[in-house]
Amino acid sequence: MKVEKEALGGQRVEPTEEELALVNRQSRKELTAAEVYLFAVRLCDNEVDRDGEQFPQATLEQLAELFVGKSGIFDHRWSAGGQTARIYRTEVVREEGIRTALGEPACYLKGYAYMVRTQGNQDLIAEIEGGIKREVSVGCAVKRAECSICGSDMGRCAHEKGKRYDGRLCCARLLEATDAFEFSFVAVPAQPRAGVMKRAGGSPSLKQLALGEPAAAAELEDLERAAELGRRYLTGLRNEVVRLGLLAERQVGAETLRHIADRLEEKELLELRENYQRRAAERYPIAPQLSYGNGDGMPERSDGAFLI
Repeated sequence: MKVEKEALGGQRVEPTEEELALVNRQSRKELTAAEVYLFAVRLCDNEVDRDGEQFPQATLEQLAELFVGKSGIFDHRWSAGGQTARIYRTEVVREEGIRTALGEPACYLKGYAYMVRTQGNQDLIAEIEGGIKREVSVGCAVKRAECSICGSDMGRCAHEKGKRYDGRLCCARLLEATDAFEFSFVAVPAQPRAGVMKRAGGSPSLKQLALGEPAAAAELEDLERAAELGRRYLTGLRNEVVRLGLLAERQVGAETLRHIADRLEEKELLELRENYQRRAAERYPIAPQLSYGNGDGMPERSDGAFLI
């Protein structure tokens, strides 16, 4: 799963001896303070973004190691000519007193990058210094996206990103970072601080493939609507299974039943619903609203003489 996440950058760093020593681990020649321009960027953080996705701190720590030595480019265009900078060290920074939407201590991955000063990049350095070039986007890869509510792979359960369940916000937690590709200066980021665009296996997503193809885009929209209807159907089916389970199983609580139902697919849910329906009917048989004591199913009438 490829991830691109946008954030802010452009903090200047002084070229001390310690910083230069780390820079020179990446260079092929000894660079001096006069030859380099150092700056820091906020690569990504652990806040839930507008797409309902989040990097846990453990993933940020994995990315911290992976990003050392990676290039800075423009608009995620991978070409040797587009390389402008290189990350020489990283750190995960805690933001004291700030909590994320999940209630976790806020932190972010900070990258330190260098550029070799040339005639060609003086304008870029000036734009970084002036705050013009400050939005960056990172490209990386993670193994999976986990539902923050139940721990299942996101999309395999009934929970929806952005909704709350028993007061808990549902999001996709991006786990097990496997690679870091680059960080990129972007002109107009879709999300000012954090945004995620995933591509499974590094290949383009369906939406990206459909761009510029009206027929494909329309078909994809139909599929998305059908998928949404399917998700609603499964959610209703799971709710019904939990309701019937509470009637049929006195010893099992609602939370346990919900945990079970969220992990079952349609066939299993239908079988469980049928079983619970039968057991609930045995436990709570339906009785007639009215009953009569004369045994023939008809009440005795004291006003029979007045009937025509």
